[in-house]
Amino acid sequence: MPLSLPGRFGLAVPHEGKRAAVTDKKSVFIKTYGCQMNVYDSDRMSDTLMPLGYATADSAENADLVILNTCHIREKAAEKVYSELGRLRVLKAARAAEGRETLVAVAGCVAQAEGEEIIARAPVVDMVFGPQTYHRLPELIERVRAGERPTATQGKAPARPKVVETEFPAEDKFDHLAAPSEKAVRSRGVTAFLTVQEGCDKFCTFCVVPYTRGSEASRPVEKIVEEAETLVAAGVREITLLGQNVNAYHGVDAGGRTVGLAGLLARLSELPRLARIRYTTSHPRDLDEALVAAHAGNSKLMPYLHLPVQSGSDRILQAMNRRHTAAEYVALIDRIRAARPDMAVSGDFIVGFPGETEEDFAATMDIVRTVDYAACFSFKYSPRPGTPAAALADQVPEAVKSERLQRLQALLEEQQKVFAERLVGRTLPVLFDKPGRLPGQIVGRSPYLQPVAVMAPSSLIGEIAEVTIEATGGHSLIGRLEGEPMPARRSA
Repeated sequence: MPLSLPGRFGLAVPHEGKRAAVTDKKSVFIKTYGCQMNVYDSDRMSDTLMPLGYATADSAENADLVILNTCHIREKAAEKVYSELGRLRVLKAARAAEGRETLVAVAGCVAQAEGEEIIARAPVVDMVFGPQTYHRLPELIERVRAGERPTATQGKAPARPKVVETEFPAEDKFDHLAAPSEKAVRSRGVTAFLTVQEGCDKFCTFCVVPYTRGSEASRPVEKIVEEAETLVAAGVREITLLGQNVNAYHGVDAGGRTVGLAGLLARLSELPRLARIRYTTSHPRDLDEALVAAHAGNSKLMPYLHLPVQSGSDRILQAMNRRHTAAEYVALIDRIRAARPDMAVSGDFIVGFPGETEEDFAATMDIVRTVDYAACFSFKYSPRPGTPAAALADQVPEAVKSERLQRLQALLEEQQKVFAERLVGRTLPVLFDKPGRLPGQIVGRSPYLQPVAVMAPSSLIGEIAEVTIEATGGHSLIGRLEGEPMPARRSA
């Protein structure tokens, strides 16, 4: 899943005592690696810990509990986690010498994939739990705390029992998660992620998701609508629906009927205070005609589609087990653009998949030129242990992968630049979500996800206003406010 995002979370909370009970005031720092779904999961972990007395901390140094919510898509992402654990080992020992206890947890896909190996490689870790078991976080903390805890001496952290929870549970984690509080939602801004589908049944040969997130599963329609209502009641104006294959969504409604993603989008668009809806990430095999029609007829659905293709070579696509051809992908893009002429498309590419020849790579460059992307994410192939592609012969040399990636990214950057320049002079609706870097400046998002900077009062944050684009700046747009903002509707 694309769009790597930095770790974040909240306000520093002073430590309230070195041997505080779980229900006392304590603090948690969650560092998030990887995709938007991990950001959503981190938010839900924070919501789950709040009733236990955990407020968010601004850094690991100020936290009684540190959680690394990890990504396993690429090798370097996993190694970054172990590097961070090395730093936490020193921090944990220093806090122990001061009489302050620190729990360290590894969550997410690296946790699911490596389990006990994390404890063996990084003994600083107290808890390891996968993305399907974080609803058990209060129980896991209690299990650690119930163990014998000797007093710290000579700067060494006290020994604790280790807890590893990586089995796929029988129960649905969403049924056990605490609902996000209005205060927590407001602190996160006017846009929000909402997971509607998890797991993958496609088994692309390069991907670990089916092994770390499990098979495809969809949340019930009413549960999603209920969570969306909570978000919009707290001021959220834009929701991005998340799933490993979000367009494979097939949830059940209150009447027992199976509803696809287009039907779910229609239900959510009925929420009056919800202004915008997006979804990511999609698979070409699951983008049906109902969803194409939704882009034509649902005014709240933004004209921006992230649809990974991974390669332009049919031979490589077959080796990846993508189950579509380059021509089928291009035809699908054509149908979407026919339904919604202002549609912008982004995608994912993997360069240097085992056996990729210069001819295969040329086919990738050709499909990029044909589709004309507004934005893209491109990566060198990274073998993931346990995936079929990792065992393939004819691995592409690193130098070749690097050179090809450089060529591909130069083309993608040029396309992104040209797309942004086409918007200069146009007037776009912009949802403002935060202050800008300059005094008197605020920043929002265009329908195409680009940051748009405008000199305007901060009272417009949370509102949608028409902005005339005057210039481009790197990967952002610079505009001028036109007329009065469209006010948020106040009635539910």
